[in-house]
Amino acid sequence: MNTSVATADAQTTEAKSVEEEIILRAKHSYERLPILEVILERFALAVGPAIKHYVGAICEATIDSVEYTPLGDALETVPSPALISVIEATDWDGPFALAIDPSLLISALEITFGGRMSERSKWSPRSFTAIEKKIGSEITRLILDELTEAFSKLAVVEFSISHIETNAQAMVLAPPNTGCIKLRLHVTMDDRDGYFCIVFPFNALSNTRAMLVQPFHGGSLGGDQSWRKNMTAAIADTDVLVTARLHEATVPLNEVLEWKKGDVLDLGITTDQSVALMCSGHEMYLAQSGKRKNGRLALRITEQLKDEEEMTDVLPD
Repeated sequence: MNTSVATADAQTTEAKSVEEEIILRAKHSYERLPILEVILERFALAVGPAIKHYVGAICEATIDSVEYTPLGDALETVPSPALISVIEATDWDGPFALAIDPSLLISALEITFGGRMSERSKWSPRSFTAIEKKIGSEITRLILDELTEAFSKLAVVEFSISHIETNAQAMVLAPPNTGCIKLRLHVTMDDRDGYFCIVFPFNALSNTRAMLVQPFHGGSLGGDQSWRKNMTAAIADTDVLVTARLHEATVPLNEVLEWKKGDVLDLGITTDQSVALMCSGHEMYLAQSGKRKNGRLALRITEQLKDEEEMTDVLPD
């Protein structure tokens, strides 16, 4: 009898824990940002070569995890102390955080200053030295440059370091229950490694959220510009017909019908009349006419009528 009661209590406890887990997961169920995940994947590919140029060692960056979680939970997983930069972005509604783990900082420091032949130093929690903060700030700036380039496919944005913290719990990015996306990247440098985290609160991404929630169907984010470069290189030496139009006059049809051989037509052209240079029927430039020393007619361009984008739009099919 006692065994049956104990079994029933255990089943009830297990049922409650499952229900509580379902409720907890429902509360923490956030809308995914597919485009942002693509941006972060391409950002990760660019970070390795960028750090390689800085430390002078073979580097590779891979994504450990991309989590959608409350901001408070995300900050609790950030090691303390860590070199945490609070980042502000133009046209964003709030800051985000970039935390460099001491393991990455010490690895970069040792390789940069020639310590790669010695054993890796063990980190014990302490305050960061001035040199460590300097190296950490430069790596942070390097990472932000690559993040700027990754976001440039979607929108123009500039990132700047507002201030630096060492304790994640001391940061005020947004209310703790605010949803966020946390990216953790693992970086290997020769026989050393480390990682850094980026925490994006959803309120910081509100201006671009409409674009970030769009599904990604493959292809090139923001348009593949390589085809334009290849086409430009291919047609750079192509001959095109350029027409110089000195003047254009509108004449009534009844006057045209009365024209006779020997009539003189006054077109109203002045000596300083501008010449329109046309390509494919579109006016591209204005020019002044004149003569070269060899007697040939020449034109000097004085004004561009269309910008580069408009010129691309009027190219013939």
